[in-house]
Amino acid sequence: MNLQMYAENLARKAKNSQKYLRKLNTDVKNKTLLRAAELLIEKKELLQEENRKDLEKAEKKGYSKALLDRLTLNEKRINGMVQVLKDVAALPDPVGQVISMWTRPNGLKVGRMRVPLGTIMIIYEARPNVTIEAAALCMKSSNAVILKGGSETINSNKVLVDILKQAARETGFPEEAIQFVETTEREVVNHLLQLDNYIDVVIPRGGEGLIRAVAENAKMPVIKHYKGVCNLYVDNEADMDKALNIAYNAKVQRPSVCNAIENLIVHRDIAEKFLPEIAYYYGKAGVEMRCDQESLEILKDHPKAKDTEIVPATEEDYYEEFLDLIIAVKVVGSLDEAIDFIHRYGSNHSESIVTENYTKGMRFINEVDSSAVYINASTRFTDGNEFGLGAEMGISTDKIHARGPMGLEELTIPKFIIFGDGHIRDNFGIPKEEEQVEVNKEACDLR
Repeated sequence: MNLQMYAENLARKAKNSQKYLRKLNTDVKNKTLLRAAELLIEKKELLQEENRKDLEKAEKKGYSKALLDRLTLNEKRINGMVQVLKDVAALPDPVGQVISMWTRPNGLKVGRMRVPLGTIMIIYEARPNVTIEAAALCMKSSNAVILKGGSETINSNKVLVDILKQAARETGFPEEAIQFVETTEREVVNHLLQLDNYIDVVIPRGGEGLIRAVAENAKMPVIKHYKGVCNLYVDNEADMDKALNIAYNAKVQRPSVCNAIENLIVHRDIAEKFLPEIAYYYGKAGVEMRCDQESLEILKDHPKAKDTEIVPATEEDYYEEFLDLIIAVKVVGSLDEAIDFIHRYGSNHSESIVTENYTKGMRFINEVDSSAVYINASTRFTDGNEFGLGAEMGISTDKIHARGPMGLEELTIPKFIIFGDGHIRDNFGIPKEEEQVEVNKEACDLR
């Protein structure tokens, strides 16, 4: 196979489908998504059979439990994908929405209207449910999509794409707007990343190595977050029960995802009370705590921490995205110190404060420079579906039009629309025959 020709052909098909996508009405898009939901249920057994093939290969390669968990399509996750398709279908269509309009003194009406980004390529690892989330959002927002999943989920993804394409054929949605990279050859990605004349945006989802490689090699814009080093700060005016539940949920509920906390920051005034309690519960869940000197002194001989693995933290630990049952702990003396710590070690993903002090909470909201900032809640909510977006294309920590979970609106961009009634600038129109036109040549390049 000539991978360069394969990549260009695939990208060209996606690009060409845009002219058909622009003509689609919302009803066709919604019918396609709902039909895909029905087909997912009908073909559930086939999907699980192919998913088992992926899992068997992954197990033979010695993949971690966390990665195997991401690969698995059990009943709950298939039902979740069905619900995503229904949720996205139920959302308002952002395409064509006029988000602002104003009238100039000369009567010219100027506005902004949402339009699709164009062709979006998403490169992702491990999680086959991303295939459905990404495709559903692109289809509803009238974007063509190129899906490049990992080789470890190739069998599962093929079934999912076949379901989407069948739904498209049956409902009149342009099938070529859904492109799937069927080869597992890595070189094809390098070719695709050069095709900025066909692909408008690329979104990588996966490990930091993958994302950095995409960002360094892509000719088109990249929307991304490198890693999720999320932080939880327990203030000295925190409610203890809230703090314990949030700290436990944000680390333990699903440690292998980017919105789980990696650093636990605790105010010195409550450290001796809070740390042994959370260490007790972390120990039961198998969490290893990597502690600074102050928290180490509190926990090393404490009876409540006797079943918890407590080790000294290194400087590198605070930068680390563990994606596992490991957490780094830091004791601080003030809110300012906690915020400085987050800005130094965090990745601008998701941060939370537990406090009953309104002023401190609002300071945290205003001063922490991350894409999602919480008061008294787990960072595990940083997710498009949890935020009411139906699904997410990914999470962006870039400072561009999309920041945080990317839903439908983030897959569109405003363009200016202008309504006139024969308006001309500076009354410079077609001259009468008897008039001589003098053009200021020096002004020709000026607007």
